[in-house]
Amino acid sequence: MPAVRVGTEETRLVVLRGNSASGKSSVAAGVRERFGRGVALVGQDNLRRVVLRERDRPGAANIGLIDLTARHALDAGFHVVVEGILYAAHYGEMLTRLCADHRGPTHCYYLDVPFEETLVRHATKPQMSAYGEAELRDWYRPLDLLPGGAETVIGAGSPLGRTVDRVMSDTGLAGLPPRER
Repeated sequence: MPAVRVGTEETRLVVLRGNSASGKSSVAAGVRERFGRGVALVGQDNLRRVVLRERDRPGAANIGLIDLTARHALDAGFHVVVEGILYAAHYGEMLTRLCADHRGPTHCYYLDVPFEETLVRHATKPQMSAYGEAELRDWYRPLDLLPGGAETVIGAGSPLGRTVDRVMSDTGLAGLPPRER
């Protein structure tokens, strides 16, 4: 399939991956809060579980929907944060293509949290009673990195504020003005 260039040289694409309770959604929300208008959040959980009510499996419809949503937002001039567990085996090909097709700066992060810390963090989440240790253990993939070494690994010792600072700085979002509309 030939490359379809997406976004502009000014748009930023950020991919945040990691296991459940690793902080992906909190980092994405922090980036958007700091930047202001102009950052589109493309959350795997929202598109897969809420919009499509679909199980996470290879070839599922949400994979294409995540790709399409991110591409549309980039083409509309938004900076985009794609966040989710996004298993490499299921989403790797799509994410690799999306990153390669993006005209502007692209930054990928993997939030690496040990399973024991995952359990501690899960206990603080609003949906803690919806699923427990057995499900978390089943979903957990240690260091599930995308092929090619494109991801920056951020360990559990990096506090939320410092991680948001790093993403803002690395991507150049810290020095850009928010969108007016």
